[in-house]
Amino acid sequence: MSVFNQPRKRVIQMIILGMVILIITRLFFLQIVEKKYAKLADANAVLRKVIYPSRGIIYDRQNRSILGNDVLYDLVVTPASVKSIDTGYLCNILKIDKDEFKKRIITAIVKNGRVRQSVFAPLLAPEVFGQLQESMYLFSPGFELVPRQIRSYPYAAAANILGYIAEISPAMLKDTANYSSYNSGDYLGFTGLEKTYEPVLMGQRGIQYLIKDNLNRPQGAYENGEFDSAAIAGKNLRLSLDIELQVLGEKLMKGKSGSIVAIDPQTGGILAMVSGPSFDPNLLTGPYRSANFSKLYTDTTKPLFNRAIQATYPPGSTFKPMIALVGLDEGVITPSFGYPCGGAYYGCSRPIKCEHHDAGHAANLRLALSHSCNSYFSHVYRLSVDAGKFGGIKVGGMQKWADYMNNFGFGHKIGVDIPSEGRGLVPDKKYYDARYKGSWNSCTSVFLGIGQGELLLTPLQMANAMCIVANRGSYYIPHFVSSIDNDNTHLLDKYKQKHEGAHISDSAYSAVIHGMTDVVESGTGRIAQIEGITIGGKTGTAENYGIVNGVRVKLKNHAMFVAFAPAEHARIAIAVVVENSGFGAKYAAPIASLMMEKYLKDSISTKRQPLLKSVMETVTIDPAMLAKSHLDSLNSNAIIKKKKP
Repeated sequence: MSVFNQPRKRVIQMIILGMVILIITRLFFLQIVEKKYAKLADANAVLRKVIYPSRGIIYDRQNRSILGNDVLYDLVVTPASVKSIDTGYLCNILKIDKDEFKKRIITAIVKNGRVRQSVFAPLLAPEVFGQLQESMYLFSPGFELVPRQIRSYPYAAAANILGYIAEISPAMLKDTANYSSYNSGDYLGFTGLEKTYEPVLMGQRGIQYLIKDNLNRPQGAYENGEFDSAAIAGKNLRLSLDIELQVLGEKLMKGKSGSIVAIDPQTGGILAMVSGPSFDPNLLTGPYRSANFSKLYTDTTKPLFNRAIQATYPPGSTFKPMIALVGLDEGVITPSFGYPCGGAYYGCSRPIKCEHHDAGHAANLRLALSHSCNSYFSHVYRLSVDAGKFGGIKVGGMQKWADYMNNFGFGHKIGVDIPSEGRGLVPDKKYYDARYKGSWNSCTSVFLGIGQGELLLTPLQMANAMCIVANRGSYYIPHFVSSIDNDNTHLLDKYKQKHEGAHISDSAYSAVIHGMTDVVESGTGRIAQIEGITIGGKTGTAENYGIVNGVRVKLKNHAMFVAFAPAEHARIAIAVVVENSGFGAKYAAPIASLMMEKYLKDSISTKRQPLLKSVMETVTIDPAMLAKSHLDSLNSNAIIKKKKP
């Protein structure tokens, strides 16, 4: 060998020697110094047990627990450890046959392999758990009872707000970008606050190592728990929600389709959000969850559909305060502006009839609001969009009007902290150009002036608009969670920021607020009066159409009412929609008034108890639809779902 190759040979030898020394040093550390892995290698004697953390608890504004944790048990299986057991007896306890037993074993192997635990029978009913607990020695090794915390709802309310948890799906497990920290069998939030705040509610799993005897029975902690890791409980949420107000709202909406949204204008905190019909959230926890969910999902009254944020409606006359604000801000009217109306609006090619014939009912803005004059607000709308300074409706007037509406929170998601919020619809120039091929004018869209036409809003948007009016232009994004215990995140920062809506003068807001107080004091909303409290409100009756056998037909009108109180310094803003029930003052206004009285005075006065009873007993849902509903039968079994093993 050439002498010139000697240095290269030495370098290679030194590299190999270094690697050998490194490997020997690591082996020495693992086998002599570090005892952990040697001890845990005693696989036949050590049981690795996952400890699931407590999910965070949810409290209302008065620190009352409205969502907590109970304990049920899963029966888990390690397929490789299943030897000679009494299969027939186990099947008898679980009320399954041997074919189903084999199917579940195969499913467990496919999901997690032969040597890992899989859930064989989840969330055992109390009676099944009792039988298994007495007989588990017959099914060891292979099967084990593992405690699993489930959600419990002491007030049996706020189902669509709180949401529910369920086992993670195989498809979600494949999405490592979003679910890398989850394992098969884990539960997570699927809807509501459970989903939005999953990262803080979920906590962190722990591991416990236990010594087993020759019958695979745990005998105690291994090495005094030296290698255990503690489960870390999820963080608690503190809500702006008033659970007693929420419960009252759900009772008022029993037998009715629609919603109630109540917000604190000073903070944006949601005080109540009711979607009717509602259901007991305890139905979606425990061993009967899947069966109950299937019935709720197919129920004719759609209880899983959160009408407060997902349903959209033409707002009807509840929209007139916004029309007035735009007209005042653009200078096309003043508070003293009047309009003659003899039962119809004659400003377009054909008369648009209304129900008002009394002289002077629209002599000024306050009177027009209190009497809810359609002709007055149809005309104010047209004056606004046809204003010459915008070049007319097609040049800039329609888009300017749409911009006002967007600033009021319409036509887009507001950003509430539960998922599935709807956008609604505010038609603009682009919308009308596409629909009418450029052939349209202010008479084409005149019905927007009375909250009809193509306009669609969610109840949440209506309530938020009342916050803007009550605050004279400002608002906070509506939200449920006020604080998170031991929070070091910035999840809630955006809900603490004050936003300015449409930049409209205080004098314009004052004029509209005076008109809205007249609505309740002397106008169409007198039934909403509360002794000692000044209320600003607006009734609404929204025309409702549907497609029946391919034909557009007129259905019963939706009743609506929006309000805020006290008018001088509002502590509550509210929107109520009662579907297919007629005039807004008949059902929506009383519901809003009772909710406001409960919140502001903490109780309903004795003299209003007959009204409370009447509203609670009134049913407006089509009897044929109610006859097909599962809600009553489901709710009668709710107490069974709450029992602990």
